[in-house]
Amino acid sequence: MNPTNIVIFSIGIVFSLGLCLSGMTQPEKVTAFLDFTGNWDPSLLMVMLGAVTTYFTLSRFTLKRKAPMLAQKFALPTRVDIDGRLVAGAAMFGFGWGMVGFCPGPALASLVTLNSSVWIFVISMTAGMYIYGTLDTRFKGEPDGGAGALERSAEALRHPATATS
Repeated sequence: MNPTNIVIFSIGIVFSLGLCLSGMTQPEKVTAFLDFTGNWDPSLLMVMLGAVTTYFTLSRFTLKRKAPMLAQKFALPTRVDIDGRLVAGAAMFGFGWGMVGFCPGPALASLVTLNSSVWIFVISMTAGMYIYGTLDTRFKGEPDGGAGALERSAEALRHPATATS
């Protein structure tokens, strides 16, 4: 078995356990945390503080390495701009999270409960991602959804006369 897959699976298990132990898989706890004007439950602040502190500390050490342990190079985002699509996506995510108390990670971890509400949420979320991907590809007019754009750009720089857009 591939060591990378074992590590990824192990990290997923630890993440799922963390979500369950912290209460993030309980929609009523999440919605109580988001209810600032009613019966506010601040306990998830500790979860957030722990996550931010852990990420901030470990990323400083990790990014000093030349490459990850199981990859050739780091795969970090390069975009830093904030556009309308990012804002709209974040707003929809936040609205959905506040409305039902689930975000993707905790919902996937909660599938093992066989709760029909969780399954409906995950099926709806998956359908929404599929519909978005289909519409985004169609309206961009690119059959690969832009996946080959970087390669085409590099080719255009190397051979400007023969490059196609």
